[in-house]
Amino acid sequence: MKTEKNILIAFLLNMAFSIFELAGGMITGSVAIVSDAIHDMGDAASIGISYLLEKKSTRQPDDAYTYGYVRYSVLGGMITTVILLVSSVVVIGNAVVRLFAPMPIHYDGMIVFGVVGVIVNSSAALLFGEGKSLNQKAVRLHMLEDVLGWVVVLIGAVVMRFTDFALLDPLMSIGVAAFILIHTLKNLKEVMNLFLEKTPNGVDVQEIKEHICAVDGVLDVHHIHIRSLDGQRNCATMHIVTNEDAHQMKHAVRAELEKLGIDHATLELETEGEHCHGSQCHIEATPAGAHHHHHH
Repeated sequence: MKTEKNILIAFLLNMAFSIFELAGGMITGSVAIVSDAIHDMGDAASIGISYLLEKKSTRQPDDAYTYGYVRYSVLGGMITTVILLVSSVVVIGNAVVRLFAPMPIHYDGMIVFGVVGVIVNSSAALLFGEGKSLNQKAVRLHMLEDVLGWVVVLIGAVVMRFTDFALLDPLMSIGVAAFILIHTLKNLKEVMNLFLEKTPNGVDVQEIKEHICAVDGVLDVHHIHIRSLDGQRNCATMHIVTNEDAHQMKHAVRAELEKLGIDHATLELETEGEHCHGSQCHIEATPAGAHHHHHH
């Protein structure tokens, strides 16, 4: 499974790098580098969690998880995203403190670290490549944050070495953190939409209703529920009222739904005048007793 292997590579690179960085921070005496190393360990840990959850998410559905394990990957994305959020805020906080009380820094040591940091993190990000799942998007965002962070350290160290403009470092940190923060919030919103069973992006319930009602032989459609397990595949359930042959109708409706971006549908068929038992989940509530005249 390519995606799992990628997350594992990202994890190992990050972990090795943060240990190397912690040692270097102690040698150069840079508080910035030590705190960054600790932050990177948190990153690596969250990527490790993502890896384990991504691995679990590929398991086939069973009696315990009838919908499958896909949401574990989404959960991994959520954890990574929350850690990113917290760390961005912490980075901004530290940078603001450093604006008012600049710290002495060993620029040469920082430059060496910056170069290694940029190389290691860029190669990790490149190896990681494209991923579709929200978990992978979160991990990729993480790696982007690391690369940008190191580019900033490097540029900052070089500029400060020659100009002694020590405020540049915290200013650039704030910039990177703010950029990551905005993207993280977008990611978090997507993850939350999945957990809240919101109708997936690009799917319009009214449009689906019209298209299904337009299928030959469909008299009515109700109880439309659409959800996405992972942000990529959409499932739907609905009740269809028809007097035609059930087999043909199901086939026709499924074909129509596939055109509209729904790959898995559970359809319940009712004949005209049949009492629908799901009145409690009706979107428009039916007054009590409204159905009685159907029963002779």
